[in-house]
Amino acid sequence: MNKVFYYVLIALLINGCSFNKNSKFWTETQEIKIQKNYKRILNPENDLRQEFNQDLKIKFTSKPKKLLISNDLKNNIGMLNFDGNLEKISRYKFSKIKNFYEYEPEISFLKDNLIFFDNKGTILQFDKDSKLLWKKNYYSKNEKKQNPILQFANNNEYIIIADNIAKYYLLDANSGQLIWKKNNLAPFNSQIKIYEDKFFIVDFSNTLRCFSLKNGEELWSITTDNSLIRSKKKLSLVIHDDVVYFNNSLGDITAIDIKNKNLLWQLATQSSLIYESAFSLETSEIVVDNKNLFFSNNKNQFFSIDIQSGSFNWENKINSNLRSIVVDNFLLTITIDGFLVITEKKSGNIIRVTDTFSNIKTNKRKKIKPTGFVVGLKNIYLSTNNGRLLVIDLQSGKTISTLKIDNEKISRPSIIDKNLFVIKDNAIIKLN
Repeated sequence: MNKVFYYVLIALLINGCSFNKNSKFWTETQEIKIQKNYKRILNPENDLRQEFNQDLKIKFTSKPKKLLISNDLKNNIGMLNFDGNLEKISRYKFSKIKNFYEYEPEISFLKDNLIFFDNKGTILQFDKDSKLLWKKNYYSKNEKKQNPILQFANNNEYIIIADNIAKYYLLDANSGQLIWKKNNLAPFNSQIKIYEDKFFIVDFSNTLRCFSLKNGEELWSITTDNSLIRSKKKLSLVIHDDVVYFNNSLGDITAIDIKNKNLLWQLATQSSLIYESAFSLETSEIVVDNKNLFFSNNKNQFFSIDIQSGSFNWENKINSNLRSIVVDNFLLTITIDGFLVITEKKSGNIIRVTDTFSNIKTNKRKKIKPTGFVVGLKNIYLSTNNGRLLVIDLQSGKTISTLKIDNEKISRPSIIDKNLFVIKDNAIIKLN
């Protein structure tokens, strides 16, 4: 009798715990459906892997910027005042960074000086002539063994540092002296943005954290969906008109009003299938230009999003994990296969596609991947994972020359004033 009752009870529970749409049980986690009423461009299933209008020359009219610091809140630096001949003029040396290939470290520029780190977390500040100004390390012996990877931001007076072992601290920019040091519950995995008297960063739990610059105390935080999935690339964060936009490891983009800490909108760019493939998800940095936000990923998606509503303007089938650059009314993007794509930013229409790897043999190019690019006065400068720096004519999209920096991966180029910098695993190379 007891057994019969037991089996009947089990049957009732199973029947009540169905997974259909009408079930009230086990349906707490629901799929966020992607908006469907936006413009899709290039619908064919195949990736963009061939040239298009390759003979078309595009004249850009933007006035170049003279960039003195790299802490651009919008991640959009556009065309820069650089027209160098790429002669190596100096080298900033440091001990080899063991996780260089994984974490994409970046230089922090402080007026004419630059700030970087070595494989033990030692912070170095060099002047424009490669002279070491100061060298500081605030890690214990055990922490040094973890080979911390550092991220920087500065406001010319202070340098904020966060790392991948859950520490963050503030230094005096002139002396390198420690002002305060704190621990976070989770390591950090995003860009740092200083905004007024506070700074923002996203950690590995997909939580946006807002800290006081003065004392490092946490002011508030916003947590998005967390998972065991970890993006291969550093998460992106931008600030525009008192709103912070950031992505998480699932590809979701969130907009938060800084003044009142309100959630403005949250947008899922991936379906539930992300859980099956997100271990290979690589998203680009978010770029904000006026009323629109642009970003892409290596899942053959390039989005334009309205920053007011959080709705999609259009989607293009472009496969890229690199930050796009806005010049005039165009978006410049380079795919993971080395194709330079020029897109009308308003409509999403592709104007031209050129192959920047056209001079590379077919059997070799499969292993070569772009790592980043910047736009100068006349040329585009593209770095690769085999240590090359490609010079591409801005108007035609044709590769003019190739400079060998190393035999292995080099970072995305940075242009400050009239110099170009690239990072390898044990040095920073300065060219003009």
